Amino acid sequence: MAMSNNITALVNFIALMCSIPIISAGIWLASKPDSECIRWLRWPLVFIGIAFLLVALTGFVGAYWKKEGLLGLYLVLMFMLIVLLLVLLVLAFVATRPSGAYSVPGAAFREYRLAGFSAWLREHVTGDDNWAGIRACLAESRICPRLGGKYISAAEFFAAHLSPIESGCCKPPMVCGYQYAGPTNWNGAANIVADVDCAMWSNDPRQLCYNCESCKAGLLGNLRREWRKANVILIVTVVVLICLYVIACNAYKNAQLEDTVKR
Repeated sequence: MAMSNNITALVNFIALMCSIPIISAGIWLASKPDSECIRWLRWPLVFIGIAFLLVALTGFVGAYWKKEGLLGLYLVLMFMLIVLLLVLLVLAFVATRPSGAYSVPGAAFREYRLAGFSAWLREHVTGDDNWAGIRACLAESRICPRLGGKYISAAEFFAAHLSPIESGCCKPPMVCGYQYAGPTNWNGAANIVADVDCAMWSNDPRQLCYNCESCKAGLLGNLRREWRKANVILIVTVVVLICLYVIACNAYKNAQLEDTVKR
């Protein structure tokens, strides 16, 4: 039984270390400016990572001090957390699969159509019930104002690789034909009927294109890009955790058999 417990303790120590990339990915996502405006999306991944850490610590203590009750509890809780993380990964993959992006002639950045994103994201993030608060948060953020210090000339601006949220919220759609006067200052739309967002644009720093469909699409574009990066880390971590869980189950089973033989 000592050997089995040592294996389980080692497995749980590695599992404990695996909680670090989950927590780190959650903190990285929460630190993004767009996440500050979508509070319910900020911390779930961090909480899941902390839960993994606590459960792995429980298993380590149970194995090190030969507490079979704690080991059994660890296996049940770890199974539930792995399933939860798998569900989160599947949902994130499905929800972030469509991109809604399209190229803009003569510009390095891309623009985004709201209809190009998943219905789930549109409903839960940019729906009418949520957008008023998100819009106010974006207007108070430094996302758009900071562009004024980065790009002076039109050439610099059109050569810039703007983030989706900068492209969607801080300028009017290019199809409108507005003339560049600054990153957040555009004049004289030549084709205001080309897009419903054309009439929404305002040079007022508190307005800009925060009411535009393109801004909603840009926000979803940012979320999609960030979650897809985080998913790479999470996929590797969950594969390692599943392997560790299988090893821990076998070690626990062997320990039970050893106890039965001794009796």
